Amino acid sequence: MRLSTVILPVRRWNDGGRDQWVRAERLGFHAAYTYDHLSWRNLRDRTWFGAIPTLTAAAGVTERLRLGTMVTSPNFRHPVTMAKELLTLDDVSGGRVTLGVGAGAAGFDATVLGQEPWSPKERADRFAEFVPLLERLLTEDAVSHEGTFYSAFEARNIPGCLQRPRIPFAVAATGPQAMRVAARHGQAWVTFGDMKLWQNGGTPEQSLEAIREQMARFDDACVAEGRDVAALNRILLTGVTPDRPLESLDAFVDFAGKYYALGFTEIVIHAPVPDSMFEASEEVFERIATEGMAQLTGHR
Repeated sequence: MRLSTVILPVRRWNDGGRDQWVRAERLGFHAAYTYDHLSWRNLRDRTWFGAIPTLTAAAGVTERLRLGTMVTSPNFRHPVTMAKELLTLDDVSGGRVTLGVGAGAAGFDATVLGQEPWSPKERADRFAEFVPLLERLLTEDAVSHEGTFYSAFEARNIPGCLQRPRIPFAVAATGPQAMRVAARHGQAWVTFGDMKLWQNGGTPEQSLEAIREQMARFDDACVAEGRDVAALNRILLTGVTPDRPLESLDAFVDFAGKYYALGFTEIVIHAPVPDSMFEASEEVFERIATEGMAQLTGHR
């Protein structure tokens, strides 16, 4: 199992922002991701910077750390412009980019461009068109496409990604249509658990069972698509489960052990953000990064 982190873009680059990415590499994280939003929930009225420029800057101050979005969505993105930005980021980083991508949700980003909120069905349908077109744009030199929601006319993406045939996709999915997209196009599947359980006071045991059921449905989708289930990574984004894995090193080891046994290959924890739902001890966070995986292995 690998351990990664999310660094929210809430600090000015020269006032702690840069240092967080450098620290993530020093602590030995497999990857560092950031949310691709224009604003987010109860942090809407606080500092929030763009994902791709932040990741590009992070690429310049790190050497080994994988970098990515967790996650990008169609809320305010178009596949043509997104592909160009990702291709550039892949080049600048020396081929260290993973695209986390999901269907998105209702919220500030969903209406910021002035559009009416999409229904769950339209959101799923857009996602089912967005991902395959993005894949084509990252693997073909020139793409033309006339779709229901997205079009491209002779879109050029030369010379293509450093990573071949393209950067890996980590697809967030819980519903059936998104699961099919993940099984067909993903190199990894991402879940953050069951949001309703988190919102309604569910227990850690209920969350584990809900994620177990999600994983079984993802496996079924892979079989239906003819994908090798064992070849795909499974990523758990923490922070919206009832568990509190950053409460202590022991709490993390206990939490991670359960999901390792379930078959997850990567766990992602949030770097602490003061005065937010991601507030946590910096000391515990660093101990988890440097000791957590070793203790987990030792307990097995």
